[in-house]
Amino acid sequence: MVGTSKVGVLGALMLQASLAVAAVSVGPEAVSIRRAEGLRLVKISEEDPGTWMTDEEKFEKLTSKYIGFMDITETMELEAMGAQRLANREAQAAFAFPSKPSHQTEANALIKNLVQSNLETWTNSMADFYNRYYKGSYAATSAAWMYDTVVDVASANSAITVEKFTHSYNQPSVIATIPGASDQVVVVSAHYDSIGSTTSGRAPGADDNASGVVAILEALRVLAEDGFEPANTLEFHFYSGEEGGLLGSRDVFNSYAKNGVDVLAVMNQDETGYSPNNVIAVYTDYVDASLTSFIQKLVPVYSSLPLSTDVCGYGCSDHASARSAGYAAAYVCDENIRDASPYTHSASDTVSTVSFPHVFEHAKLTVGFLVEASYF
Repeated sequence: MVGTSKVGVLGALMLQASLAVAAVSVGPEAVSIRRAEGLRLVKISEEDPGTWMTDEEKFEKLTSKYIGFMDITETMELEAMGAQRLANREAQAAFAFPSKPSHQTEANALIKNLVQSNLETWTNSMADFYNRYYKGSYAATSAAWMYDTVVDVASANSAITVEKFTHSYNQPSVIATIPGASDQVVVVSAHYDSIGSTTSGRAPGADDNASGVVAILEALRVLAEDGFEPANTLEFHFYSGEEGGLLGSRDVFNSYAKNGVDVLAVMNQDETGYSPNNVIAVYTDYVDASLTSFIQKLVPVYSSLPLSTDVCGYGCSDHASARSAGYAAAYVCDENIRDASPYTHSASDTVSTVSFPHVFEHAKLTVGFLVEASYF
């Protein structure tokens, strides 16, 4: 999670004001020159034209201050494609999400097969990496673990495909696909990279975001072993580079937008294991309101926890990339901003801070969402 807070929001406003004079030329020649100089084009709001800065500046000015941002260097056209997709959707008959869940019997039969100890095992494995920073020394090895683990989990069903989605840096995203009778796609997602108090420091990233990864990984295992055959195609996205400005997810959805992939819904989870209020939080800003409303209705049906809502600001996690592409996106987390884990982006984001019964509730919600969404 890029993270946000009242301090972060204030910092974003101050930073935007200080950079307001830096109107950006994004012509091909200017872009090539700045990229050759090692600069990245970064936005901290929808209105921000973008500012060129180094990777080190991204961390110092944004990540370390919990200011949400997007690195659009390789995906400058994404918002324009998303705006066109939204305009096309508005010109056609609008897709309507269900008013309530209606497949509880089928979903609950799968939910009973979830195993909490799997969540613990995988979280420990991820936290054992010194860090999983997307440009760090462990980027490739953490990516290999992610890919191999998804392949192993998906192997119970030969119909499931697993692919690496490569980026400009050495940490691919991983996508598992359960093919449906329809080419229309439903996505659940989480990022697997991590960052600490420095880009090279210790970053176990247990809550942020091993906890989100293992929730959807366990859902994949259950559906794979069941041989679940969805009507809509189901995809499980494990993104890299989220802490660098949603890099992995922007690349993926930039590709999907260019290639006309028909994504019905995206439910992103970033942090599922630290919740002093013992809630499931569904965020309501920079999301699709209708999809978000539907997911809010799923929380009391497929989990034993109460619903909480909050806002997290611009670019706070990977759902923002799907939204930029014009797809219906929602964001589910473990807690409201005020009471979120104080250990994120530090060496203290360890397994000992994670409540696995809480992560288990997110895994239940994930299975419930996938079953319901497979019939959209």
